[in-house]
Amino acid sequence: MRCVPRDLVSIADLDAKEIEAILDHGDRFWPMGDEPIKKLASLRGRTVINLFFENSTRTRTSFELAAKRLSAEAINITSSGSSISKGETLIDTARNLMAMHPDAIVVRHKYGGAAEVIRGSVRPAVAIINAGDGQHEHPTQALLDAATIRRHKGNIDGLEVVIVGDIAHSRVARSNILCLAKLGARIRVCAPWTLLPRGIEDIGGELTRERVRVVTRLEDGLENADVVMMLRVQAERFEGEAPRFPNARELSRTFGLSERTLAYAKPDAIVMHPGPMNRGVEISPQVADGSRAVILQQVSWGVAIRMAVLERAVLGDVPPS
Repeated sequence: MRCVPRDLVSIADLDAKEIEAILDHGDRFWPMGDEPIKKLASLRGRTVINLFFENSTRTRTSFELAAKRLSAEAINITSSGSSISKGETLIDTARNLMAMHPDAIVVRHKYGGAAEVIRGSVRPAVAIINAGDGQHEHPTQALLDAATIRRHKGNIDGLEVVIVGDIAHSRVARSNILCLAKLGARIRVCAPWTLLPRGIEDIGGELTRERVRVVTRLEDGLENADVVMMLRVQAERFEGEAPRFPNARELSRTFGLSERTLAYAKPDAIVMHPGPMNRGVEISPQVADGSRAVILQQVSWGVAIRMAVLERAVLGDVPPS
């Protein structure tokens, strides 16, 4: 049977059943982290290109590890090491890579829609996976976050999840809102008005309108929350914008997660952060290193979930041998 590549450009590409299937598939790979030999043969002979035009530590490394643990060849390309720096267009770069017959291209770019542009340029020959495009989406981050929540809470349906911080510039927030709403969670987005985009509750249509609530006071956002997800201020995306808040100290005082403010959440609430963290701004070191933080587990789940995504992308509906 011929494999049909399966793209992942947006959480909108997936329904709840498909999300659950990816999470279940990731469960198979999670124990490999503790194995002495971390290797499977399901993608032997396949090639995955990591095309990263933005800096990354966790996402790029975990995609590379995921490919190698599945026995695929992983090729890493950055903007400074590509012909983009010589004036080549993104589309021409994608078409040239396609001419080398890879099986999947993982793309990260500072502009929203870049992954969709590449998908439109290479379909249907190669699977495209979005590793973060501007302020648009970061679907694999949402999936690994869902996997982490499910591991600790058993089920996502009915949970109260609060996402706190720079919602306006966060692709992680957008993907998590779509993903967690599809899985039945109720979501609060919490930030000062200046860091809240208009219509954030409408990004998934009726589904998110029913499940997303906007709050502008940290204590109200944290009240009885099961999951607390903190976001950093993405200062690198503020170019040309008017200041959104007075200073980092003021933002930390009013919207920073500390041991005092965490007490508003449920006693068994977990604390998450997609990284990188700005300690002492959106999260205190005591909370970041505390017993309720699952931040490093998110990183571990990143490898397992991206293995599942790569298998799905390359093998489609064909089960691995």
